[in-house]
Amino acid sequence: EVQLVVSGGGLVQAEESLRLSCAVSGFTFDDNTIGWFRQAPGKEREGVACISGSGDRKYYGESVKGRFTISGVNMKNTVYLQMNDLRPEDTAVYYCATAPRTASFGSIWMDSSRYNYWGQGTQVTVSS
Repeated sequence: EVQLVVSGGGLVQAEESLRLSCAVSGFTFDDNTIGWFRQAPGKEREGVACISGSGDRKYYGESVKGRFTISGVNMKNTVYLQMNDLRPEDTAVYYCATAPRTASFGSIWMDSSRYNYWGQGTQVTVSS
């Protein structure tokens, strides 16, 4: 059974940092792509970042590029999202998700419909 367990959300002030974790199980880490998404109230789900299971390919959404870093630790079956310089507009529920990898990588993996399995969300709130 595929499982993704998200942790690490919370309330922070603007310009502070948070690290989210996504512990995965039930599939071969290297065979999948893992993505982070977020959804703010009244808005569509937005792709934040994704990483290949091998860890050698990463892609970021424009709104977080340069501030967020995605990383994966295969031996720990965990994917992290380090979020620095947080802004109020980063406030959202954050999710991780996974799907079998394909030969293609990049912006196509910012599409939530590509993902088969989702973890529960974690709230991130950034106050100004």
